[in-house]
Formats: sequence, structure tokens, C-alpha cells
Amino acid sequence: MGRYVGKRLLSAIPVLFIVGIIAFVLSHLSGGDPARVVAGNDATQAQVEAIRQQMGLNQSLPIQLWQWMINIFHGNLGYSYILGEQVTPTILSHIFPTLSVALFGEAISLVVAIPLGVLAADKHRRIADKIVLAFATLTTSLPSFLAGLLLMIVFVLQLKLLPASGFVDPNEDFAGYFSHLILPGVSVATLQIAIISRMTRSSMIDALGSDYMRTASAKGLTRSRQLWVHAFKNSSIPILTIIGQSFGELIAGAIVVETVFDVPGIGQLVVNSILRRDYQMIQGIMIFVALVFIIVNLITDVLYAVVDPRIRERSF
Repeated sequence: MGRYVGKRLLSAIPVLFIVGIIAFVLSHLSGGDPARVVAGNDATQAQVEAIRQQMGLNQSLPIQLWQWMINIFHGNLGYSYILGEQVTPTILSHIFPTLSVALFGEAISLVVAIPLGVLAADKHRRIADKIVLAFATLTTSLPSFLAGLLLMIVFVLQLKLLPASGFVDPNEDFAGYFSHLILPGVSVATLQIAIISRMTRSSMIDALGSDYMRTASAKGLTRSRQLWVHAFKNSSIPILTIIGQSFGELIAGAIVVETVFDVPGIGQLVVNSILRRDYQMIQGIMIFVALVFIIVNLITDVLYAVVDPRIRERSF
């Protein structure tokens, strides 16, 4: 298993390198002078040039890119001259609310989507299957930010059951922390539920028509055991694949939903950095999000190997 994980980590290095180049190029093509933004509109040209030299902008772009990439592989995502602080700790201070929303949304989607997919496959072409498909179609066409607004209207304005916005530290008030996560978590889970339930249904239908399922039925196993122990286990690889792939979309959805519910996470940091033209922070966030995607894909690959050891053996 160690060699398997090591190979996956090595394969992630080129991806991180390419993302770093793209982030650097896009930030320099966006227009504007970062030194002028830091200095302010009232600064003299001499002051702007001094700041440009301090920021290293007087060097050629290849040299700037090289130095930035070296810093990245040392864990240093740069320095925000707008905020006057290092990029890495600033991102880390905003990541907990984003991960809280994303992981809570993922938990909701798995708890809802997988049983729905299994039910739809077991009741294939019956009324229950059609209801699940209709529900999946509805949630697919509902963007996370729109779902958030609708939920806010119902549960905040009408029923007055949940807080409308904000974020609470779980160490200070865990009940408040949980209540503030419900609406944004459900909002980002809507699309996930549709994607995962459809894939679970499709994979389970294939598994239920296989020979080993007919054997399991002939042995007199209960329907529940047939579905969850035999069919679901053999359908888990494509389900894991879609969960890993869609988690990136869930992170992106969480960043958007944060703006709706005023959650002080990465989404709020991105919006503020764009408005401030804080190019160093934007570059750092792009690298950090890419790193999160790489970690999610690595976890997915490891789960492949756990579910099916033949995958691990073929990789050597």
C-alpha cells in the first residue's frame, strides 16, 4: 500500500506544477499593476517603483515564476502585500468554514443519495424508480446558490427555524455551529444527491442482473443482504469514482454558497481578493484548491485499492 500511495503522490507533482504555471500566467494577464494597487492612487512613481522592486516585479516573468514555484514546493504560497501577511496562514484561517460546509454537504448527499440509488435499482422501472429519477432531475437543474436562496426563504423567513447567515466556532457553541451549517450544507448537497443517486442506480442495476446475484437469491439470502453485501460492494468502484470527481464540484459549490450565507471561508476570501486585486492571494488560493483536488483523488485511489486489491496489484 505504501508504494501505491507513493506512486500516486509522485504523479501529482506534474499536476501541481502545471496548475502553478496557469495560476501565475492568468494573474499576470488579468491587467493592472499590483505595485500601484499596493501603493495607492496618490503614490508617486518613485514610490510605486520601490514597491515593485520590493515585490520582485522588476525581474523578468520567467524568474518570477521560477522563484514562486520554488517557494510553493517549500510550502510558501507567497506574501500578500495588500493584507501585509503570508498567504498560507491566511488561507488556512479560512479553510475550516469551507471544509465544514463541504464535508457536511457530502455527508448529507451520501446518506440520502446512496439509499435512493439502491432503492431505485431494486424497484427498477417501477413507481419508486421513477420518483427517484424525477427527484434527481429536479436537483440537477437547481444550482446550489438558488437552492440556498429557496431554503433561506422557507426555513429563515417563513418558518424562522434556522439562522440566515454567519458561522460559529464549534469550540464556543457546537449547537450554533451545527445549526449554521444546515442550510449551506443542504444547498451544496442538492447537486451531489442527483449525481451520486444516478450513478448508484446505474451500477446497482448492472450488478443485480449478474450471475452471482442469481446465485445469492437461490441460496435464500435476504433481499437486504443481496443488495448491500453483494450488489453494492461490487458496484462500489464506479460509485467511489463519481463521489471523488463530484467532491471537487462540491468544494466549488461551497465557495459560491458561502457568499449567499456570509460564511467566512475560502469563497469570501476569493471575492475579497479579486475586489482588492490581491494577485498573490488569488494565486495561492488556486494552488491550494488544486492541492485539495489532488488529495481527494489520492483518497479515492486508496479506497479503490481497499475495495478491490487487484487494482493495487496491477499498479506495481
